Amino acid sequence: MGAVYLIRHGQASFGKTDYDQLSETGVEQARVLGAALRDRLVPDAVFRGSMLRHEQTADGALGAMDSTCVQQIDEGYNEYDHDDIIVKLRPMYANKLLMRADLAKTLNPRRAFQTMLTEAMTRWMSGQHDDEYGESWPVFRARCNEALAQTIAACGPSKTVLVFTSGGVISTICQQLLDLSDTTTLKLQWTMANAAITKVIYSAQTGRVHLSSLNEHVHFEGENARLITYR
Repeated sequence: MGAVYLIRHGQASFGKTDYDQLSETGVEQARVLGAALRDRLVPDAVFRGSMLRHEQTADGALGAMDSTCVQQIDEGYNEYDHDDIIVKLRPMYANKLLMRADLAKTLNPRRAFQTMLTEAMTRWMSGQHDDEYGESWPVFRARCNEALAQTIAACGPSKTVLVFTSGGVISTICQQLLDLSDTTTLKLQWTMANAAITKVIYSAQTGRVHLSSLNEHVHFEGENARLITYR
């Protein structure tokens, strides 16, 4: 059996002008993840999305693993465009400064953002407004699962593969493997820890793909418990 380790990126820069880069905590998460994997596995191949947070997480983890494996970029592993999804719900938030100002007025900006994002995601996933989005939910879902299928086909039997990607991609792949509803898939996504591991095993001979483990982040327990984050 081969194994694909789907790794969510480290904590990105919530509330900053450029979300798509790791925070200081995210950088440390990537390093701790790599240190935990160093004696656990040797990758035959490494794939990642093209987003900066994917690249930075891969660099940090592979550096801590002393791995020289070449990173292969597959945009199929990129996250959905949360900015577009939010703006389709609240058009005035095309002005990000306005959105940040409004969130700052709330008692808990992170919670207020999460509530808004959940509402926006529910609208996106409903199927009632597909023509409004740059990428509809069905298209995103197909893209994510096709990326995994292509990775398995390219690597062949009995390989160990690391994939650095995002929580939405991972939860969507899990939806396919576990036959989850859209509602359950969204709930699952909100539980994904930064720099956590979801393991998929596959048989190149039979074509079967199974979920082996989900959202593993034992490397952030004990002395590293302060590193557990979800956004």
